[in-house]
Amino acid sequence: MRILLSTIGSRGDVQPLVALALELRDLGQDVRLCVPPDFKGWIEGFNLPVAPIGPEVKKFASASPSTPPVAPSAEQRRLMIDATVATQFATIGAAADDCDVIVAASALQIAAGSIAEKRGIPYVFAAYAPTVLPSPHHGPAPLPPAPDRPALPPTDDNRELWNRNAARFNDSFGAPLNAHRAAIGLPPVDDVQRYMFTGHPWLAADAALAPWPGSPEYEVFQTGAWILSDRRPLSREIEAFLAAGDSPIFFGFGSMRAAPDVGRSMIDAARAVGRRAIVSSGWADLSVEDASDCLTIADANLQTLFTRVAAIVHHGGAGTTTLAALGGVPQVVVPQIYDQHDSARRIADLGIGVAHAAGVPNAESLASALDQALRPDVAERAQAMASAVRRDGAHIAAAELVSARLRSSVRSGRP
Repeated sequence: MRILLSTIGSRGDVQPLVALALELRDLGQDVRLCVPPDFKGWIEGFNLPVAPIGPEVKKFASASPSTPPVAPSAEQRRLMIDATVATQFATIGAAADDCDVIVAASALQIAAGSIAEKRGIPYVFAAYAPTVLPSPHHGPAPLPPAPDRPALPPTDDNRELWNRNAARFNDSFGAPLNAHRAAIGLPPVDDVQRYMFTGHPWLAADAALAPWPGSPEYEVFQTGAWILSDRRPLSREIEAFLAAGDSPIFFGFGSMRAAPDVGRSMIDAARAVGRRAIVSSGWADLSVEDASDCLTIADANLQTLFTRVAAIVHHGGAGTTTLAALGGVPQVVVPQIYDQHDSARRIADLGIGVAHAAGVPNAESLASALDQALRPDVAERAQAMASAVRRDGAHIAAAELVSARLRSSVRSGRP
């Protein structure tokens, strides 16, 4: 069976699909990935074929609230959306040649379902966080306002929020999607988001850490998080730093950009609570002073490193949140966009860390959050959570994909 795995996003969107691809290959399946060009060389290192889609996403990484980018006009945004949809139909369409199944992850997979429908093959949509999928128990993940996309007015009615979100999605993507569908002989879609999600989406998130709350309209299959096993040793530099003193605080914002002084705030906060610091440069290119109590790192095995630090301060991406939970140490989540706000709330509700206010942290706010996170009771709950989080979500998903039962039940065509 030939399977296409497709996503558009940062490392947090791509890495789970690599984990799934490797599990599928172990089961004897032919797998290819359609992802942004930033990750082509890395994925080919696993001997997996890659079809790059669109421009490098690092150039468009979300900026810090303190240094917002110049927002495009409504017309510029419309042209960008039209180009994105056209690129998806062309690139995913070509990558799907001879494929038997398409698995699409992330909430901007506008074309994948239509391509599967045209070919008469199954299509699976996968989300990495519950808040991506509609439920009466939560509202949609918030998006940054745009000239033609103001923030949704507040309401306590989650269904109304989802209806407004769906209407806005239709306004943005309905016309270009249906134009491309008409060009390949398919009828129009009335609800773009519902069509993209299907009535049977998958949730690649851990049931203990991020459970699906339920919905009368969606039958969600929660596989567990798709975790890419990392067996790399830590560098000599990191090992030497860890050995030179007490467990440090880890700071990292992954693919988020950040204000220039955030690195300084991180070091000052760690010192304020009597700890050393490891700062992951990430896409923000964070760096810290050359001192004995702080270290800047680039890529590293976070699965190992997170078990050897005192606490983890991060942006709340689904992948980082899961790895931090597996590390068994307290978290401080500083959400910036989308599902990260829900990650912060969940970590606080579980009592395994602290939800920092959204936006740009300072030394005082980080130190206050770390004071709370480093309490013994929080550390005990974090350690207990590490044993509750499952590591086999990608294997479960891969096994389900190749089962005859799934192949006969996933949607092929309209939802």
